[in-house]
Amino acid sequence: MALEKFDQFHRIGQLLGADAVKRLHESFVMIAGVGAVGGYALEALARAGVGRFRLADCDRITESNINRQILATHATVGARKVEAARDRVLAIWPEAQVETVDALLNAGSIPEILTLGGKKPDLLIDAIDSLAPKVELLAAALETGIPVLSSMGAALRTDPARIRFGKLTDVTHCRLSMMLRKRIRRKGVDTDRIPCVYSTEPVREIRGTGAILPPGVSEDNPRLHGRRRGTLGSLPTITGIFGLLLANQAVMRLTDGYRET
Repeated sequence: MALEKFDQFHRIGQLLGADAVKRLHESFVMIAGVGAVGGYALEALARAGVGRFRLADCDRITESNINRQILATHATVGARKVEAARDRVLAIWPEAQVETVDALLNAGSIPEILTLGGKKPDLLIDAIDSLAPKVELLAAALETGIPVLSSMGAALRTDPARIRFGKLTDVTHCRLSMMLRKRIRRKGVDTDRIPCVYSTEPVREIRGTGAILPPGVSEDNPRLHGRRRGTLGSLPTITGIFGLLLANQAVMRLTDGYRET
């Protein structure tokens, strides 16, 4: 593609160079979960000019999503998240290729989704918050040779100054990361190989129950076989920062702007 054709990426080229813009156009990113964190990551990567996406999510947009999910508006309530995500990408970057996977991520479906059509993504962004699928997704991606970026828990946090990026091995004050480390190590995965965004802000738990305040129960989701999921309070600012930080790391890695320290 001739870079002169795409004036919308001019300022990215000014900062990173024409070769970086070309590499972004040629990059293929999979995002698992296009809700609060994943939606913001997708927004930034589309605006950065990533040329191909595979978007996986089995949920529909609900009114309760509007407070924190960039794809959720009163106009999109009821829509499949992957369809709203595809439309958003193409409105920003019409020449992008967007594959949508409206399917439940689990041990049975993940290997096929990761290699759909015989094509592996250059990078996987894991923005799902269910523990078992998260374990299976990250383990399968690394086994398949797909680099990953992962999000830990953004809910219940209010302090953006406590948001960090590092290795899963080193995450603190996050129950999701603690349980993820335990389970994924049983699969023989080195947690140093999972870079992630997380917060060091402590959250309060109900002693002896494992429940995290504030308590609540969401609506039944038939796509999850009737499993009821606890709801957690969250801000659009924190979840947005999580997603944008993941996108920034993705841009740097896809363009070789990232260097290990």
